[in-house]
This record gives sequence, C-alpha cells and structure tokens, in this order.
Amino acid sequence: MLPWSGTSGSFTLHDLTPALLIGSIVLLVSVAAVRLSLKSGLPSLLIYLGIGLAIGEAGPFIQIRFDSNELTQVLGYAALILILSEGGLSTKWEGVRHSVAPAAVLSTVGVITSVAVVAVAARFILHFDWNTALLVGAILSSTDAAAVFSVLRRVPLPRRITGMLEAESGFNDAPVVILVTALAVRSANPAEAEGWLTLALKAVVELGVGAAIGLAVGWAGGQFMRRAASGSSGLFSIGVVALTVLAYAAAASVHASGFIACYLAALVLGNLRLPHGPAVLGLSTALGWLAQIGLFVLLGLLASPEKMGDQLVRAIVIGLVLLLFARPLSVFLSVSPFRLGWRDQVFLSWAGLRGAVPVVLATVPLTLGAKNVDWIFELVFVLVVIFTIVQAPTLPWVAQRLGIVEDYRSLDLSVEATPLEELRAELIQVTVGPASRLHGVEIFELRLPEGANVTLVVRGGKGFVPENNAVIRRGDQLLIVATAEVRSRAEKRVRSVSQHGRLAGWRDGSGKK
Repeated sequence: MLPWSGTSGSFTLHDLTPALLIGSIVLLVSVAAVRLSLKSGLPSLLIYLGIGLAIGEAGPFIQIRFDSNELTQVLGYAALILILSEGGLSTKWEGVRHSVAPAAVLSTVGVITSVAVVAVAARFILHFDWNTALLVGAILSSTDAAAVFSVLRRVPLPRRITGMLEAESGFNDAPVVILVTALAVRSANPAEAEGWLTLALKAVVELGVGAAIGLAVGWAGGQFMRRAASGSSGLFSIGVVALTVLAYAAAASVHASGFIACYLAALVLGNLRLPHGPAVLGLSTALGWLAQIGLFVLLGLLASPEKMGDQLVRAIVIGLVLLLFARPLSVFLSVSPFRLGWRDQVFLSWAGLRGAVPVVLATVPLTLGAKNVDWIFELVFVLVVIFTIVQAPTLPWVAQRLGIVEDYRSLDLSVEATPLEELRAELIQVTVGPASRLHGVEIFELRLPEGANVTLVVRGGKGFVPENNAVIRRGDQLLIVATAEVRSRAEKRVRSVSQHGRLAGWRDGSGKK
C-alpha cells in the first residue's frame, strides 16, 4: 500500500515521482480503453471505474488507500464544471433550440416525478424512512448524456433526440444538486430543516439567478474576448474556458446555482462564432475527457468492493423501478405536451443512463453528516454499474427497432485553418446511409444554396473531387464547404433530399421544402 495515498499527511517532493508514474500510466490505459469501449458498446465510464477499483485498496495492483468523501466531492464538483463547460461549448444552438423547452420541463417536472416514484418504492418495498427514500430518489434522478453519446456516436439519431438528451443533461444537474443538498441537510438536522415551500422558492431563485449570471457572463465575456483576442489560439481558448469557470464561481458566491450558470455561459460562448473556434473546442474537449477520466477513477478508488454485495438487492430493486416506472413516467409527463411521438418517448426512457453525477452526489449526504446513510455510496455505485451494463449495449438495437435511426448523418469538422475563419466558412461531413434517397442523385441535383458546394467525395476509401454530374452512392462520404450564413440551409437541403429524393422541394418551385 502506498504511503502517500492516505487521507492525512503531507504530499512531498518524494511522493511526486510515484504519483506521476501511476497517473501517466492510468491516463494512457484510459486513452487505450476508448477503443475497447467502442467495440464492446459499453460507455468508457465503466472501464475508468474498473481502473479505479483495480488500483484501489482492495484491488490486485497498486492498492492505493483513499477514503475521503470530502475530497471526492470537491474534485467531483471541479470535474463536473469542466464537463458541463465542454458540453455547452460543443452544443450548437441550431440543434437544441427546439429541444430547450421540453428538456427544461424534463429537468424539473421530470426530476420531481422520478424522485417521487423512486421514493415511494424505496419507502414501501425497502422500508426506508421518507427522507432517506427521497434522498436516494434525488441522487439517482440526474442522467448522463456523455454515457449515452459514447454508445450512440456511430448511430445517426434524429436531431430532436440528441438535442433533447444534450439539453437535459446540461439542465438537470443544477436542480438535482440543490435538491440533494437540501435533503441531506434535512437528514442531518431535522429540527432546523426548512419547509418544502421555502425550499421550492429557494430553488427557483437559485436557478433563476444562476441562469441570469451564466447568460450575462457568457455574452459579456464573449464580447470581451472578441475585442481582446490574442493571436495565439491556445491563449484564447484558455480565456474562453476560464469564463465558464468564472460563471460558476460568480453564481456560487451569491448562493445561486453555479452549474446552470456554467452550462449556459458555455452554451452562449459556443454559439457566438468567436475566433479560434476549433482550438476552443479542442481544448474544452480535452479538459472534459481529462475530467471524466480523473473523476471515474477517483470514484472507483473510493468504492469499497467488500460493501457492494450488501447493496446488490437494493440496487437491483431501485434500478428496476427507476428504469421501468420512474423514467418512463417522467418522460411521458414532461414531453407529451410537446407532441413528441411515442417512439421518441420510449427511446428517451431507455436512454436515461446514470453516470458520474449520481455517484458524486452520493458523497454529499456523507459530508453533510446525514444520519444512517453510510451505505448510500455503494448502493448508487452498484446501481450505476449494473444498469449501465444492461442499458448501454442495447441502445443501438432499441433505436433500430423503434425506427428512429436516420440514414443521413452530418458531422461538424473542427479544422484549425485561418483562411476558413476569415471567410466565415464551415465544413460539413455527410454520410450516405443504406436507405438514404441520396443514392443515385447527381451533385447538381442537390441544388445547394449559393455559398455551399460539395468539394470532396470519399468512396471505398478513395477520395475524388466530384463533377456536377457525379452520382452519389450508398456509403459515400461527402465533404461540403459552406459559408456560416448558409450552413444551416445547406444541411437542411441535403437532409430533405436524403428523405424525399431528388424532387424534394419542387412542390413550390423554390427548391425548398
């Protein structure tokens, strides 16, 4: 067991070398594990958790002793800030703007519904007291879009689905953190607990003020960075990421929701078309990956394998209630008013994967002194692992069976190229699926808007510059260059032809749908 791995004592220069050795090896193994994740269909979070368990106190390897819930919570919150920052900066407003309203309802009404259903089951099936039952329900109510997208990155889903999953994951962390903290305080000091109406009003105020601060910091910070833009893309990227952290800190310092502020600031900054966009996205993505790896390995270190067996039955019972009743009911009540089809609702219900947030939040009751919940971390850990294994590999199959997989997929490409930025141009990659009606269409029949053009076709691993009469085939990959102003119209046009064929848009003679 490593002498520098405990919860007390100082970290000295003598400890630096083994720490760097182990840390670098863990990072390299984690990077290599992404390939295994893609092949197995399991989110990489499970592999990172496994690494943490393997090098932990009860593991077969290094046996690092780590049992600090306080440090885990602090580092966990720091990691979540970077993860939310990356999520906001990489989210295109055009793709989520129609999903914001249903996602906001799903992150509030849906969360309350999920908490209530799980709490009732925990109270009457497992005989928890009401506050503990509500606490378990609140901890487990937050979903993790990163886990979903790591599984579905090769499955072209409709933008209405991915947009809602992205927006929900960005929004629901904030109200869940407020709810878990309030319930943990109530458990620790029942006599000093605030009334439910007071808590509800406080939550609304914290979310509202946090959202206002996030929007203000995002817009004002973007204007500042545009005027103070450095010639170095690296320095500029650091400044943009620092603004998202500033939004969290500014909101938290006035007792508002720092998480909603961080996400909204990042969302605003990511859609202001700032200089050095690809570099900003590259840095935020790298920091997001680093935060995820460090967080999951840390959670694996904190877990106690010998205590997990005692929580297995509880985890399965609560997980089944969450998967089969709580999540579907929360989705139905939240998105039905927006006329979302039943197939979309079924997929959203099954895609409600739990990830890092519930496991991090499981440390909150322990750090606040909640009574008789020393088992809650292992319960949440076991539940997340089991149901990720159950749900994640089946998500592509569920999407196929529900018929919501698109045969058209576009992917924004990040290219650090100054000429493209000066021309306000963007690159779009289009993959022609097996049932896409782009097959057999000639390039000129796409009738792309002025300012957009197909510049390269890759077929069978070989690329060529197409003529106007070149015929598109199944399996082709098209590279489209478009100015920023017509980028959305170009993608909409290609999507229309993919769905309706070469005659799409001729009904009104305008070439539009």
